[in-house]
Amino acid sequence: MSREQLRQTFGEDAELYDRVRPAYPPALYDDIADLLGNPDQLRVLEIGPGTGQATAPMVERGWSVTAIELSPDLARVAQSKLPEAEVIVADFDSWELPAATYDLVISATAFHWLDPATRVARCADVLRPGGLLAVVSTEHILGGSVQFFADMMDCYQRFMDDADTTGLQPADAIPQDSSEVDATGRFEPVEFRRYEWELTYTTSEYLDLLSSYSGHRALTTERRDGLYGCISALIDAGGGSITKRYLTQLSAAVSLTNPLHPGLSTSENNRAGRAITRRLSGLT
Repeated sequence: MSREQLRQTFGEDAELYDRVRPAYPPALYDDIADLLGNPDQLRVLEIGPGTGQATAPMVERGWSVTAIELSPDLARVAQSKLPEAEVIVADFDSWELPAATYDLVISATAFHWLDPATRVARCADVLRPGGLLAVVSTEHILGGSVQFFADMMDCYQRFMDDADTTGLQPADAIPQDSSEVDATGRFEPVEFRRYEWELTYTTSEYLDLLSSYSGHRALTTERRDGLYGCISALIDAGGGSITKRYLTQLSAAVSLTNPLHPGLSTSENNRAGRAITRRLSGLT
């Protein structure tokens, strides 16, 4: 199945997606506000909101959110839950960009679906100078029901041809890579924040969660039934529930007042941009 087809699978059962996809740690939004100087109001553009897992906490904080969602069904659920937000059905890769007036552009567990050749630059184009690009990623890391997840690799080897069966990594092994943002010369150095947390699932809850993932939805019915039967047997044999450990990582970068100038390195442009920002803020 192609990347474009996989992007479309999330909307096949929007209600399931809404029910099983977890929210994000509250500290994430505290850190975003802190990086922006804790303003009273924020104008936010969210890319790939799904059914509003990250949108809802921002709306609850009084932030003004416009969300761009590829799937009409996911957008419908998000809009019905969050009438305060504006949810637009569009592909961000080709969406006609508005003026650069947003304080925050955020994408939570969706940025990897965007075109890597243009995604950072397009985000920069809609941010005001001094605005923040926040890319939120979610990783399944070592912890929780460790033996179950080790044993589960055998199920994937049997029923999913391209499954990654290398095993789970600890949080400190997950890379912090800022090269894509740095290369644009349009942002200050990226700052990283990390949040580790766990959720416990019954057998049926965990299978529902798996059914919200594109790779599992892309399996043939026969293979998916075989995989789920194998996983179910492992969970049931272990007492009927498992605990999954997550890492949420925030990669955040402030938009420069002066974008990259020819003849200067990225670090030189970053230093120049920070100096201008400080002057405009009355700090120097």
